[in-house]
Amino acid sequence: MNLTSCTLCPRRCKVNRTLGEIGFCGAGNKMKICNFSLYLYEEPPISGTKGSGAIFFSCCPLKCLYCQNYVISTKNQGVEIDIEDLTKIALRLQEQGAHNINLVTPTHYIPWIVEALKRAKERGLRIPIVYNCSGYENVETLKELDGLIDIYLPDFKYYEEKLGRRYSKVENYREITTAALLEMYRQVGEIRMEDGIMKRGMIVRHMMLPEELEDSKRILKTLYQMFGNHICYSIMNQYTPLPWVEKIPSLNKTVTEEDYQTLIDYALDFGIKNAYMQEGETQKDSFIPSFDQETVLEQLKKTTC
Repeated sequence: MNLTSCTLCPRRCKVNRTLGEIGFCGAGNKMKICNFSLYLYEEPPISGTKGSGAIFFSCCPLKCLYCQNYVISTKNQGVEIDIEDLTKIALRLQEQGAHNINLVTPTHYIPWIVEALKRAKERGLRIPIVYNCSGYENVETLKELDGLIDIYLPDFKYYEEKLGRRYSKVENYREITTAALLEMYRQVGEIRMEDGIMKRGMIVRHMMLPEELEDSKRILKTLYQMFGNHICYSIMNQYTPLPWVEKIPSLNKTVTEEDYQTLIDYALDFGIKNAYMQEGETQKDSFIPSFDQETVLEQLKKTTC
């Protein structure tokens, strides 16, 4: 993990982050976070009854046009922390009763995270570690996490390459993501649950985009061919058109109930059993956590003093 020529993510910008140079992701030589809390809006075996100990990292290697966390992924808002801060945050979340430590969009900070997790485990961190990401990962970088991560929670966003280019300015998303998912599965293996809480394994998320039913079908079929029912699937209809996509007609709409139900029926018909599906009002911004920097600074002060 050479930060003098950064290749942590598949964009391989090769900037010198030790000098604070900024690549596509927007991150420099310090970690930034924008929220940490007990979070109840993940899949049921992740959030459980007490909440997932979510740590939301600022910046992002993918920067999808429609991202619900746009202010942190693309505008890069957040508060700088160091390895010791992150260590204490993880331990504090465990003390608060979190079922796991949930690293949200962590790819571009992996060297710091690895060291913080090692320190935290030495000081008594015992709950599972969740790696919550876009799926757009380098296999060689993921290998640095082998033995530290218990649960992988990646997205599989696009099958057609044109969608990756259009919405995330990325080439070869499908090829890169399928290779990454195979490495994730190699590390954590089959699902293990205890009292309804996930302790080990992988959940792959797919959020439908408006009028892209066929792309979604191809993604689920590909995943099933790769993993069968040895993983969990999270099939999501919560896409919410937020203000920054108003001028993009293909994104300024929601997924129809008919398309979503068609996708669910399709998945069940060819054999998917371990799946989480969404019901009720999911197409709203209530799933978006608060990213108020003053609140984070106040939390940080209480945690690290």
